[in-house]
Amino acid sequence: MARVLPLLEPAHLDRDFDYLVPPELDELAQPGVRVRVRFSGRLIDGYLLERLERSDHTGKLVRLERVVSGERVLTPEILKLVAAVASRYAGTRADVLRLAIPPRHAKVETEGIDKPEKPKRTSKKTKAAALVDDRVDLDLTDVDLPTTPQGETGADSPGGGAKEPAAEPVPEGRAAAAPPDSGDEQGVSQDPAPTSVEAVTSEGAPQSGEYAVDDQDHGDGSRSETEVTAASDAAGGVPEGSGGVALPQQGSENEGGDSARDMTADPAVAPDTAVGAGPASGAESDSGAGSAGDVAGLPTGPATAAAASAGNPAGAASLAAEFPGWGRYLHGHSFLGALEAGRGPRAGWQALPGEEWAKRLAELAAVTVRGGRGVVIMVPDQRDLDRVLVECVALIGESAVGLAAGLGPSARYRRWLSVLRGQAKVVIGTRSAVFSPVKDLGLIAIWDDGDDTFAEPRSPYPHAREVAMLRAHETGAAFVAGGFSRTAEVQAIVESGWAHDLLADRAVLRQVMPRITAPGDTDAALERDPIAQAIRIPAVAFMEARKALKDGGPVLVQVPRRGYIPALSCAKCRTPARCRHCNGPLALPDSAPASRGVLRSGREGVAEAQSPACRWCGITEAAFRCGACGSRALRAVVIGASRTAEELGRAFPGVPVRGSGGASILNTVPEGAQVVVSTIGAEPPVPGGYAVAMLLDGWALLGRADLRAAEDTLRRWMSAAALVRPGGRVIVMADAGLPTVQALVRWDPVWHAGFELEQRIEVRFPPAVRFAAIDGTTESIAELLGEAKLPESVEVLGPVPLPPGARKPFSSGDSPAEVERMILRADRAAGPALSRALTAAQAVRSTHRSDAPLRVQIDPVDIG
Repeated sequence: MARVLPLLEPAHLDRDFDYLVPPELDELAQPGVRVRVRFSGRLIDGYLLERLERSDHTGKLVRLERVVSGERVLTPEILKLVAAVASRYAGTRADVLRLAIPPRHAKVETEGIDKPEKPKRTSKKTKAAALVDDRVDLDLTDVDLPTTPQGETGADSPGGGAKEPAAEPVPEGRAAAAPPDSGDEQGVSQDPAPTSVEAVTSEGAPQSGEYAVDDQDHGDGSRSETEVTAASDAAGGVPEGSGGVALPQQGSENEGGDSARDMTADPAVAPDTAVGAGPASGAESDSGAGSAGDVAGLPTGPATAAAASAGNPAGAASLAAEFPGWGRYLHGHSFLGALEAGRGPRAGWQALPGEEWAKRLAELAAVTVRGGRGVVIMVPDQRDLDRVLVECVALIGESAVGLAAGLGPSARYRRWLSVLRGQAKVVIGTRSAVFSPVKDLGLIAIWDDGDDTFAEPRSPYPHAREVAMLRAHETGAAFVAGGFSRTAEVQAIVESGWAHDLLADRAVLRQVMPRITAPGDTDAALERDPIAQAIRIPAVAFMEARKALKDGGPVLVQVPRRGYIPALSCAKCRTPARCRHCNGPLALPDSAPASRGVLRSGREGVAEAQSPACRWCGITEAAFRCGACGSRALRAVVIGASRTAEELGRAFPGVPVRGSGGASILNTVPEGAQVVVSTIGAEPPVPGGYAVAMLLDGWALLGRADLRAAEDTLRRWMSAAALVRPGGRVIVMADAGLPTVQALVRWDPVWHAGFELEQRIEVRFPPAVRFAAIDGTTESIAELLGEAKLPESVEVLGPVPLPPGARKPFSSGDSPAEVERMILRADRAAGPALSRALTAAQAVRSTHRSDAPLRVQIDPVDIG
């Protein structure tokens, strides 16, 4: 018998089914392999979860159709993680598996198998000589051919054929579908427990809200000493979603005072303690960037640090000498020592300005690999991936691989298989790398977790940071969330005691940070330039840029919008200019060469240059008239990067002006006097750092109607300011009295993250509470809420229209008249119950065969 999880779309079919294994497939049908099964008359992809001696079902069982491949791609650890993620985000395991395991490429799987050599053609004379010598060619007569499924010639996606719902809804209990050649209505045994994985792992997958630390099984039933230590470390705390709460340690204490448990912090936080209730005992948090807070899993203070390294003082000294960069951070080398010893420390790391962060991450990976464990490093995009991969290869060698969608199906699957087979120990990738089947996982690191690319746009819409914390807790691996800034979610887990600060002292910070100012930040500055806060680029910014260019230094200009003039409004009443055909926004496009010609000579292409175009439908508006006041005059609401580069080119004649953004992002620029105009997130580094950085149009970033506007603005500003050399100048064009600007001037992201967390706790927004956003039509939302048995403490907010820019919950062209959003808000203690209620409601709704669009997201990034 075999228990199989078919990859079916309907939520009510997220169950395990029992199938009969034919004798010819008995050897290949092992837990974790891909299989094809017949379900409701159709062939469906699935994964074999376990082998059974007998089934509880008393009727006929359908035979397993075939084993797609003998490669055991679904490991016990990943199966437990998939079940936890599906429970956390009110989704199905089939949807999470499509995110976790890449599509199969048959040719790549057989590359590692030794193929027999083809028999060489021999002449009659050679054959006669062979008979005379009485020799036998064993290579031609005794060849073990590799076993491959019949009909397998190319890539086979695990999600193929599982998109359509079953012919009939499966009732409660253990129902079954009849074999295709019989008249019985029963034949496939169905397991009502969706997380039954006994044969793949020794213990069942955790239910929603449960974060039990189980023994990690690696397939052969053996566990190394470091794995036992890591599992015991994980009992000290647990991330509850994005906020994080800690669980008390369970089980017996290890023998001896120098055990790994003694090195792990024991945050005294109850499982249902509200996020933001204050730091746990022994986990005091300092609002300044120079906090001497402890690192989770590390000794606190010089005395205990010395005691920790007393067992191996030579090793601690060698780490300090080999990796001096971590010596600038409080407890930095102690953190490395814990990684090398196989423990699981957890920290929020704030990188210093100008830090070689890719090299620091590679050093963490090298130390972890030295201790015999694997590493997963997640970065936002391909450019960051390339930087980290180069550093990891330099320190670790070929055991470091990069995983990204841009590799192509065959190259990506080849690298993924090398990780599965244990050939690669370090994985660097984007959000999907969090599911990489790294053996003996010892460290999960995420860089710049505030980047929106870490939010998965496909169901069930998990966030890579939350999945990483779940996996770190389940495996006892170390966890590091690094960046120049800090999100409220990371601050929440630091205040809960599950993780701790990994910061530099203020004295070290002052030595490496640039001088950051805002126009008109003092009375003396306002006297010198009374209109400094009213104009886009004040005089002080031009003076600093001109001085830097004269000395041969580069200048960075950050612009929040790309294009030429991306937004226009009426010059008289300031009403946004709209298209008469589709009501889209009017803009002066960057692709109009005549518009630039007018600015150069004033004679070329006047008609086209003065005619804006719609950004939605592309129709040129040759005769604009304001619908509010009737005026024909237009003004620019915001200036794009192209127009900014053009203006700076005229302001600094003879100086090269480079642009970075959109489809032409520069990876790096050479040294020398130049002006680099970049959109946010596309700033290229320069050797030695920039001399001056100008952060323009701060109001455009801070004025967005978004919960994370201030947090995201500080993150983008700090990423650009970190490229400036020590002692350089950073001028931010924003109100100096704003808390976000003050945090940038002082370079204090920890204080700003705590400030944001306090505000969200006060108004009950994530990560202080659990949010569930339900998007759909009025009828589909009402149908789901009618079936959901929500906890009594859940608040229902809405309905409201979808936030601007949010994706609609459908992919076809059949767009409903109006899509609404309903928000369900619950305390973090009631979060698991809320997810379970929504999961059950979606299962009931799927049995009704409703085709109205509906989407359920837990803690979405874009709330509105």
